Amino acid sequence: MTKELAAALQYEFSDSQVLATALTHGSAASKPDDTYERLEFLGDRVLSLAIAELLFNSYPDENEGKLARRYVALVRRETLADVATELGLGAYIVMSQSEADAGGRENPSLLADVCEAVIAAIYLDGGLAPAVSFIQRYWRDRMNQSDKPPLDAKTALQEWAQGRGLPLPAYEIVERTGPDHAPTFTIAVSVGDSQTGQGEGSTRRAAEQAAAEVLLEMLTADD
Repeated sequence: MTKELAAALQYEFSDSQVLATALTHGSAASKPDDTYERLEFLGDRVLSLAIAELLFNSYPDENEGKLARRYVALVRRETLADVATELGLGAYIVMSQSEADAGGRENPSLLADVCEAVIAAIYLDGGLAPAVSFIQRYWRDRMNQSDKPPLDAKTALQEWAQGRGLPLPAYEIVERTGPDHAPTFTIAVSVGDSQTGQGEGSTRRAAEQAAAEVLLEMLTADD
């Protein structure tokens, strides 16, 4: 582990191999289990617990619904990719040259997965306390960006439709392009006989959010 990565993580590993595994892509692994994928599974659960506790303690007057909205915004893949970018994790991922040439180090989905794997690595090496400390350091400011619980575009569009007695938004994949490791989704969304909004994203969820945002702007402009 380089000094730069150690400084970013603010954690010194007793067993550097667990971090090495967290940073290894399947294209460069000698064995199937020597990759970030199993650690990603564990890191997702550690992150969920840490964020849930952070929100529970930070917003004692908010009900479950409001806490859930904050939680979803903080654990979604876009937030994980953002943290990974802040850490500069892409530069440390061990991958094949072909994977790197195809943009693997900038792939938001891969960055999010590796970020979760790094969380798991800290947890396995040092226990829950340093893992929670790491999460709070990089997620607290993101949590504090808004006094009100975030309302993502899909939820806002659904509430707009329900408030007018309309059917729930219907999402449809228009196109999926790009290689398997870096796809681009194009999604269309409509509400009843309304106009259709269309958006793109590196994941289906991101594309749906983009489409919902476009349609919501159209509908609220009409209002």
